[in-house]
Amino acid sequence: MTGSTPLRGGDDVSWVDLYWLPLGAGGRCVRLNGRVFEALVARREHRRAADLYHSALEVRLGPDRWVIEMAPVWNTPEPERGVVAEGPVGLRWLGRSRWFRYEVRCWPGGRIPDVDEAVDSPVRMSQDAGHAERVLALAPHFRTATWALDEQHTGDMWNSNSLTSWLLVRSGHDLSRVGPPAGGRAPGWDAGLVAGSR
Repeated sequence: MTGSTPLRGGDDVSWVDLYWLPLGAGGRCVRLNGRVFEALVARREHRRAADLYHSALEVRLGPDRWVIEMAPVWNTPEPERGVVAEGPVGLRWLGRSRWFRYEVRCWPGGRIPDVDEAVDSPVRMSQDAGHAERVLALAPHFRTATWALDEQHTGDMWNSNSLTSWLLVRSGHDLSRVGPPAGGRAPGWDAGLVAGSR
């Protein structure tokens, strides 16, 4: 799959686009923590550190558009942001605090923060109403396991990339040649692929 510019047209235009955003785009704290995490993992695995990516989806169905992503509950003040589920971060009991909760957003007319920093994006995954409808219908049913743990026993952590790959595989998209930009990693991506294929 290759990236492309979103189509412009009438009410019958539909698509599902994938965006790759550098982890921590627009925020120094998350970016620094991500680099430390990747340096430790790379050292343990005896390889060079890679750039880390976070993914999000943009779905167009006729005249309407949605943004789907997973993010901390506190990272945007906008009250109408299409929250369809919430889950804990780090440890399940920590999720009682809003500082340790994430939310799954299926945001009508929403925005992807720092989309200007996206790399090799958007990647057009499909251009038909059927795929778009299935992605939107599945979003509220995503399993809100604990962020950063492997409660699904997939061999990979559960996080925002798990949401994206889970939605795409469950909605019938071909992910055989889809992955993060060259030289990058998307922790959690494989967890969503495995869980979504079961």
